[in-house]
Formats: sequence, structure tokens, C-alpha cells
Amino acid sequence: MEKDHNLTPFYTKLKAYADSGAICHDVPGHKLGQIDNDMMDYTGKQIFKLDANAPRGMDNLNRPQGVILEATELMADAFGAEKSYFLTGGTTMGILSMIMSTCRAKEKIILPRNVHKSAINALILSGAVPIFVKPYIDQELGIANHMDYEEVKKAIIENPDAMGVLVINPTYFGVTSDLERIVTLAHEYDMKVLVDEAHGSHFPFSNKLPIGAMEAGADLASCSLHKTVGSLTQSSILIAQGPRVDHMRLRSTINMIQSTSPSSLLLASLDIARKSIYQKGPKQLPELIDMAKKTREQINQIPGLKALGKAYFLSRNAFNYDETKIIIKVSELGLTGFDVYKELSDTYKIQVELAETHLVLAVLSIGTTQKDLDVLVEALTKISETYIGMHLEPIAPKIKYSYPEAYTRPREAYHAPKKYMPIAQAVDEIAAESIMIYPPGIPIVIPGEIISQDILDDLEFYQRSGSVILSDTESGYIKIIDKEYWMKWSEDEDE
Repeated sequence: MEKDHNLTPFYTKLKAYADSGAICHDVPGHKLGQIDNDMMDYTGKQIFKLDANAPRGMDNLNRPQGVILEATELMADAFGAEKSYFLTGGTTMGILSMIMSTCRAKEKIILPRNVHKSAINALILSGAVPIFVKPYIDQELGIANHMDYEEVKKAIIENPDAMGVLVINPTYFGVTSDLERIVTLAHEYDMKVLVDEAHGSHFPFSNKLPIGAMEAGADLASCSLHKTVGSLTQSSILIAQGPRVDHMRLRSTINMIQSTSPSSLLLASLDIARKSIYQKGPKQLPELIDMAKKTREQINQIPGLKALGKAYFLSRNAFNYDETKIIIKVSELGLTGFDVYKELSDTYKIQVELAETHLVLAVLSIGTTQKDLDVLVEALTKISETYIGMHLEPIAPKIKYSYPEAYTRPREAYHAPKKYMPIAQAVDEIAAESIMIYPPGIPIVIPGEIISQDILDDLEFYQRSGSVILSDTESGYIKIIDKEYWMKWSEDEDE
């Protein structure tokens, strides 16, 4: 039966409850806006009135049978999936759920090394063994992107006992792998295909964008609707299809890590974001792509700057590219992306998504206006005018890119005896924590990997640049495996 995407079952029911005048002797403690506070002074009571906690008739996220079920069915239909699950812990929760429901301890999963930290955490929680595929390294931009199909094929053939393959669709920078071919091959080996579609939630709503996970035949995908579709931050979905998905195990895993008091605001925002992108996306996404193309052309007229589009990435063996992303190479000005990121924010009040050594990244959505893009072009023009006459030395590409060697699986490293050591002295030690730059949250070392001098050099560079570095320990130290008290190390030394 054709679904009516004008409906917003959960939001409609929630709004009716908020307006019902109910007397609240349940949680939350603000009693639908009856405690004055600074936030209420700014937003008014309406946002608090919608922050109800599963009153009678509002359904239960852990076992939906009413309006949440109806909303998830509409979501699944919009994404071409058989089933969808609402998540209030972001796509982090989705990736944890996909991997933990697919792999048990010591079972293998094939995945790119430039995965988000949530995938590494899923390896720790599940005990799975990662089979890493090295992603394509763009030497000019200094970033990791797609997986080459032949590299994935090699990993599958060499590890036919792997339970699944995780694919990023797209990478943080908008680049996609040949997902459909990977799905076909993985299914021939009876492996599930799990898709990190955090930055591709808008794909199903325009044929001018790369193919979405469900259309490509993937089994599971986690999508951050808050990133590119318009729901509230931290709201995501997990979508599924096909006979390989064990929905009982998947539901059990989601319920294990999802709050028993999920935010009704987040759930409602998923409901209305689905309606919005379904109705507006097919028209507005092509318009957005045209705006982005025009903006790239304007940026490419600015001395010292280069906006890279689809043709650039296809020439570097990418399968496809999301043209709603704008990557701006700034290093020819003699500035790092971190320098430009700060100047855009501090001087021009423009917030771009992230910076890397050679570039900044702008993420667009159907909420982006032409005026927003014009202001960005104007600011970049002024930055160029300020620095082009200084004749600063362009920042040279890094010569060597390498990933650490894995010594043991992440779960074993996480539970091994540990000690803390000054980072500068940690060469050849085994990491017992992840260290990552955020955004994008891709670890430069994970538990179980051997710390190399290259890793320390990269970390020092990011520290000097003022990047946000996430780790478990205080600055200047790293948590490592204490090999003296680690039984596995002793056993391996005796062999």
C-alpha cells in the first residue's frame, strides 16, 4: 500500500499531548515547562512542552506498536528499506548496533581504516577482529577517501570467513566507493554489507546524487538525518533489508545501548525531517547542486584557492562524488586549512565543517541559501587579498602516509594491563586507547596498534595547529599496554 508522506504520526500525537493540558506527575522534572530557567527565557515554553517522556498513547521506542511504529514504517518507505529504527544516540549508536549484531568475539569484519571512532568502539564491545582495507590517499589534499574495489575484493577472497563488510557511503569529504559491486561480491560470500551513511542521508532523494545504501542492495545502513536532512542533532536512523538481517538480534542490540528515556524532541524531529526531505528533496537537491557548482566556479576565480568538484575525484578513481560538499584547497596561499578555518570563524562569523592541512570543507543542505554561499565567497576573496601579496611558501604535500601496524585486536588491547607514558617516548609501544582528531573523528591510532614515529609526528602537527584531539589521557601522555604484565606478550615472546 502506498504510504502517505504528508503524515507525521509521532509528531502529531506529541503535539496533541503538549496542547492537552495534561497535569504531569511523571518525569521529566520540568513538568512540560513549569520551571523557569535561562533556556526557557530564550526559547519559550513550547520546546519544553514537547519534551514528554512516553506518556500513555505515545508508544515505546524499545518496543514500538503505535505511532512510533507508524513513523518508522514511513521512514523505511522513504529510504527504500524494509524496516527502520529510530536512534537517539546518533549514527554512533547505529554503527555500534550494526557491528555488534553482526559479529561475535573473534569473528572477522572487513572495513576501511579511515572509519569513524564508533566503529573502533564497536570492535572493542563486540570483540570482532578487524580486517582493514587501506583507503585511497589523495596526496594533493592529504586526505583518505574511498576503498578501491580490487582491494575490497582481495580482502574478501583472503578472508572468506568474515561476517561482513563495512563501507563508508560517502566519506566525510563526499567520495563514494563502488558500493553496488561490493554488495554483489560480499553477498556471493554470504557476508552482510553494513553502510556508514552518516553523511549520505540525502542520497535517496535525488538521482543527481550517488546511490544510497538500500538501492545498492546493502543489508544495513546507519544514516545521520541531523547532518544533511534537517532533524535535530543526535537523531539518526538504522535501516535494513533482506534475509541476512536478524531483526531480533538487531533490536536486542539497539535496546541494549539505547536510552530507556529517549528524547521525544529527537524522535519528532526525525518524523518531520522525513516528511520534509521526501517532499522537498527531489526539487531542492538539484537546485542545491547547481548553487554549489556556481560557488565552486566563483572560488576558482580567487587567487590561491581551488574548489574541487566531481571531475577531480573521478580522475582519482573515486566511483562517485556528493556535489553538495564544497572542498576548498587553501594551501597554495601558504596557509593551512586550520588557519583559514579560524579566520573564517573569528573574522567573518562563518562556520565551516572542518579543516585539514590543505583544505576546509563546507557541508551544504537544502537549508543552505544562495546568500550563505555568497558570504562565503566574499570572505574567501578577502582572505586571499590579505595573504596573496605576502608570497608565503605554499604548503607542500606530505610525502609519506601510513597506518599503524596492528599487533592485537582492539578488545584485547582495551582489557590488557596498561600504563601511561609520555607520548614522545612511546615509539614501538602498543596503544591501549584511540587518539583522534575531531572532526572528523577518525583515529590516527587505535587500541592494539603499534605506535610509530609517523604517528607521533602527525600528532605533534595537529597539536601545533590547534586541532581538537580526543583521547582518554591528559595532554602529553598516552595509554599503552604494559607488556611486563600482559600474558599475551609473554606468550608471544616465548614462541
